Amino acid sequence: MINTTDERLDNRRYWLIALFAITLFSSATLMFIMQPMYGKLLLPLLGGTPAVWNTCMVFYQTILFLGYLYAHFISVRFKALWQVQIHAVVILLSLAALPLGLPDNALPPTDSNPTFWLLTVLTMTIGLPFFVVSTTAPLLQKWFSGLGHHTSHDPYYLYTASNAGSLIALLSYPFLLEPNIGLGYQQLAWSAGYSVLCLMIVISAGVVWSEHSKVEPDTQVSETTTDKPALLTQVHWLLLALVPSSLLLGLTNFISTDIASAPLLWIIPLTLYLLSFVIVFSRWNRLVHPLMVKLQPMVLLPFLAYSYINPAVLPYWLDLCIHALAFFLAVMVCHGELANRRPGTQHLTHFYLTMSFAGMLGGMFNTFVAPFVFDAVYEYPIMIVAALLLRPGLNITSKTDIRGLLKQSLFPLLVLFSGVLIYFLVDNVLTYLDALGAGLILLAGLTYAFRQQPLSLGLLTGTLIFFTVGLHAMVSNTIFQDRTFFGVLSVRESMLIDEQGNPERYNEIFHGTTKHGAQRRIAREELTPYTYYSRPGPMGQLFKEFDQVNENWNIGLVGLGAGAMMCYAKNQQHWTLYEIDPLVVSIANNPEYFTYLSKCSHNATTVIGDARQSLVREDAEKFDFLIVDAFSSDSIPTHLLTQEAIKLYFSKLKPQGMLAFHITNRHLALKKVLADHAKQLNYAALIQEFKPQDEQPLVVATDWVVMAANAETLMPLANSQLGKWQKMPLYFDMKPWTDDYTSIVNLWK
Repeated sequence: MINTTDERLDNRRYWLIALFAITLFSSATLMFIMQPMYGKLLLPLLGGTPAVWNTCMVFYQTILFLGYLYAHFISVRFKALWQVQIHAVVILLSLAALPLGLPDNALPPTDSNPTFWLLTVLTMTIGLPFFVVSTTAPLLQKWFSGLGHHTSHDPYYLYTASNAGSLIALLSYPFLLEPNIGLGYQQLAWSAGYSVLCLMIVISAGVVWSEHSKVEPDTQVSETTTDKPALLTQVHWLLLALVPSSLLLGLTNFISTDIASAPLLWIIPLTLYLLSFVIVFSRWNRLVHPLMVKLQPMVLLPFLAYSYINPAVLPYWLDLCIHALAFFLAVMVCHGELANRRPGTQHLTHFYLTMSFAGMLGGMFNTFVAPFVFDAVYEYPIMIVAALLLRPGLNITSKTDIRGLLKQSLFPLLVLFSGVLIYFLVDNVLTYLDALGAGLILLAGLTYAFRQQPLSLGLLTGTLIFFTVGLHAMVSNTIFQDRTFFGVLSVRESMLIDEQGNPERYNEIFHGTTKHGAQRRIAREELTPYTYYSRPGPMGQLFKEFDQVNENWNIGLVGLGAGAMMCYAKNQQHWTLYEIDPLVVSIANNPEYFTYLSKCSHNATTVIGDARQSLVREDAEKFDFLIVDAFSSDSIPTHLLTQEAIKLYFSKLKPQGMLAFHITNRHLALKKVLADHAKQLNYAALIQEFKPQDEQPLVVATDWVVMAANAETLMPLANSQLGKWQKMPLYFDMKPWTDDYTSIVNLWK
């Protein structure tokens, strides 16, 4: 510190607070605009999978940790004047990365997991600027603590300004920046904003230089010496920051899998996560934290009952709200405890370093450990339980406490033992599912009785979650399940009632929670396409209408699924199958699961990789018919629906060729995007929102759009008596989707 204690109390230079707060605010704003912006920039290279965002998050958390480590190191090892000089050099080096952009010919590998490729690209392009931005929060707070200001003894309130900037940036991106500014201009604007930030950091550093230069060493007063935090205290900090970080990615994966890999959805969990920091590091935390601790077990009951025990009861939006609320309360409790245990300013950078290290570990667990250890997204419920175990009240300091903990855990252990017995002893789970569900919901209600006992609450909740997850897996008869960078794939054996009223087994393939195809395994139906590709449906109608002229067609199919579309193939046709996930190809080629490919693909070539990247390398005017049926769980990747993508498809079609889109979606009206493209690019387009007339096994409702360069090409379908093909409706609230701009704000059903 520079001034004496009495002088510091009178030192009320509010412009200092304004300078440092605005700099921290600006730094955080740039950091959290960069995250969705660069994730969106990289999405088209990797098939639009949600794993892109999670991998980017790990990169951001890692660089954040390195930035905090740097801030801690130079603040401990060097005096303030040296810190200013060192940081000035680092800022100068980072300017070489401007303006932001992807390297030329940046193509991911198609024969291996692209995670490390993605991390390499991020490091090369935005590593240095993001590193500088990440150092700002701890370093400027540490500098402020040595300026002798009347609030220098507790500069943690500046962290609220930092998190407020992060929060505003996240909320402004999907509603202001993304809908109004293209990606190219976003990158230029960010580069300009970063230059301004560097200037503000230099001004702040100048203040520090001035204060430390004009005061003689013998007038300086040392900071009050406090003991280094105990190892258990540091471990507690670590856990309180690690669990929310992992929960953040778990909830993000849950949300973006079933709707779309879009920044609008990614920012929901991250906004709640940052809001928790804004609250807990403010003066409100003393009032808010006890309330959050009380509310958490109250919300736990509907969360368990509807999101895990009986997830099909609630509409998706309400289930999402319950997940978001449970997540927010969990991170508020953990971060509230973290704020209550923050040390004095002498250990400020150490505290932030531990927090950032924990955030990095949480992200790495979700991105690098969980996908290789678990065949489904189990890390999410594991961290839900961990958050309950970190509730205030769990102290293990004496033999008496240990005996108390053993007593607390007795009931959950009995529940676990009983659950295992039921799991193995019930002969027909389907018969007892309703009774079991009601019993489990009542049991979930009992968790509230253990709200004051973190160990019992956590163990009982974990028992309920993992028992019900196992129960649902057993009821669904999952015969194969695995997880890749592109998501969780499973094959399930199910039952239907055939046309004669007899039970019959069939197989179906799922990506995430969405069915992507099915096959009846009896001999007479084995070559019949079902679900979205059924003969009564739009694709069956199309192939039947053009049956007399398609003998020698060259057909491209984007998205393989179970391979049902191959049942429309003829001997003289050539099909090119584009699939980004090698596991999908492996499942479709395995006759134990599906036999469409082995029995119907007479003349087909499979191409692994993102379809747009693969199609660029194909010859012009190659295809007579191109089918886009690529999905990540319930949603087609947005980069396959832009104007540039449409133009690419038509450049690979013959003059009389047709382009078909499968746009079935529970949440988004994707027909608005394609209708706008047809209008803007002057293409003919027909749509059929098919609903089966009769109760036919495995014939489902599905939406398809067919486009062509000339209206005459589609006349056979328009005049067909096989189905209700209609002209695309006109929409006037759409801004054209391009590689530079996509937004799902106007597409919600």
